[in-house]
Amino acid sequence: MLFFNDGFTFPNFLADVFSIFIFILWFWLLITVSSDLFRRHDVSGWGKVLWVIFLIILPYIGIFAYLLTQHRGMAERDQARAKQVREDLRNVVGFSVADEIEKLDKLKASGSISADEHSRLRAKLVQ
Repeated sequence: MLFFNDGFTFPNFLADVFSIFIFILWFWLLITVSSDLFRRHDVSGWGKVLWVIFLIILPYIGIFAYLLTQHRGMAERDQARAKQVREDLRNVVGFSVADEIEKLDKLKASGSISADEHSRLRAKLVQ
């Protein structure tokens, strides 16, 4: 048992499940913060070392401090990475934005999608 020695009771079970959930959540946040930290190019090696030491010595406070101080940059870097991966995939597969727009025009002409859907999808492609 993680918390109690009273045997297997429902409150003990809920406490154990909650503690396991919190540990998995913390571990996921640690991986997210570490991956963002090591992919950054704007932080020096010494800055990364200090963050890693802070994450090892005070893990919960370190993760929360990183999230509080770097949250906006994390979101922007994630969006830029996703956009880059999308472009790389398009280059590998051989489809371009023009090909996708042509397909959308054919779908609109055949009546498979509405004009609103067409304009929304086209705007998403052009971004």
